[in-house]
Amino acid sequence: MLKPKLQHNANLSLVFDFGGVVFDWDPYYLYRSFFENDRRAVELFLEEIKLKEWNFALDEGAPFSETVERIASQNPQYGDLIRAFDDRWIETMGGVIQPTIDLLAELHENGIPLFALSNWSAETFPRIRHQYDFLDWFDQIVLSGEEKICKPNPRIFQRFLERTGNRASNSLFIDDSPVNIQAASRLGFDTVLFESAEQLKEEIIKRGLLN
Repeated sequence: MLKPKLQHNANLSLVFDFGGVVFDWDPYYLYRSFFENDRRAVELFLEEIKLKEWNFALDEGAPFSETVERIASQNPQYGDLIRAFDDRWIETMGGVIQPTIDLLAELHENGIPLFALSNWSAETFPRIRHQYDFLDWFDQIVLSGEEKICKPNPRIFQRFLERTGNRASNSLFIDDSPVNIQAASRLGFDTVLFESAEQLKEEIIKRGLLN
């Protein structure tokens, strides 16, 4: 016998960030082998090469290999380590956050519209796109690297609404960044600051989407 779908708020769509919510992404996973699994040493290295700054530029659409090579040339003492960010980028992926995937499966099974809005390079996302069948559950995935705009810039939220035809008032935006959550809230999105899949499910239940 087929399991009946839950009755839910048909007007509400869920909009997921990827990194830190769906995917476990951390440059430490790549660089730990270079620093004998010393997290603090990796953190100091990443601070010195300003990875956070130029990774943001990559997420905003800067050409990936060209940008990494430029940074490597500017820091010749770390050239090979920096180039590894391109050559071995896949090693920055720690896999998926399985409890979130389980929740996504439940949402998908119950016909709840799923979307994604993520800061992610348009050049690296294709490297993992076909490894994860659950990505097909999303009605649409909007990436900063394709739009050339990163969260928390309000323009990417507006672009998301234009691309998907959704309204902010009917969209529940889920992200692990307080800054991104604040930006979405100011534009009229309902929001949840992600802490865990269990906490997120409780918030979804409060909105009548699941029992």
